[in-house]
Amino acid sequence: MTICILLLKILAILFILFFSKIIIISIFFYREIQAARAKDPAAKSFLEVLLLYQGLHALISHRIAHFFYKLKLFFLARLISQFSRHLTGIEIHPGAQIGKGLFIDHGMGVVVGETAIIGDNVLLYQGVTLGGTGLEKGKRHPTIGNNVVIGTGAKVLGNITVGDNSYIGANAVVIKDVPPNSTVVGVPGRITKQDGKKIDISLDHIHVLDPIMQNIEELEKRIDKMEREG
Repeated sequence: MTICILLLKILAILFILFFSKIIIISIFFYREIQAARAKDPAAKSFLEVLLLYQGLHALISHRIAHFFYKLKLFFLARLISQFSRHLTGIEIHPGAQIGKGLFIDHGMGVVVGETAIIGDNVLLYQGVTLGGTGLEKGKRHPTIGNNVVIGTGAKVLGNITVGDNSYIGANAVVIKDVPPNSTVVGVPGRITKQDGKKIDISLDHIHVLDPIMQNIEELEKRIDKMEREG
């Protein structure tokens, strides 16, 4: 009987701790959870995102690791980040600075470097790399503005800036600054403005503007005009 009572007490304590953890995460990561629900049609409920989305778990671990990193407890910070990497498949260096409302969709293979800075309401797809290009010290990773979308497999490399409301297409390789309200596609990344308007974060990958096709279409129009005038 004594053992049964002890087991019940242990279970009660574990339940209280688990429930308390759920409440704390719900409060401190509310914007991240809401971002996932808004940007992922597969997200069925608040609880599903809270418990089962590896992108959120990676952000929780990063917030803890970053806290220790700022205290210069670098080994402990890196230990936490590596544990999170093995658990989620997402590698975020504890030195990276991340704003509110980040959503990492699927997330497998995402890498965020030590000096990377990510603004608010950013969306990263699987396979994205925010990396460096050399062995230099100091700021060597990209700065991502607010409301930016980076598509599957895209690589943003070096100490560059991606402006607010921009969209990086799938598998693009970006090595130069991107102005606000721009779309980048191709290897190396080519920039095209979308009439100076904010990019729609509904993420219709099919209808991303391709600057090469735009140039070809413009040339075709000029040739047609010349033939008509001739």
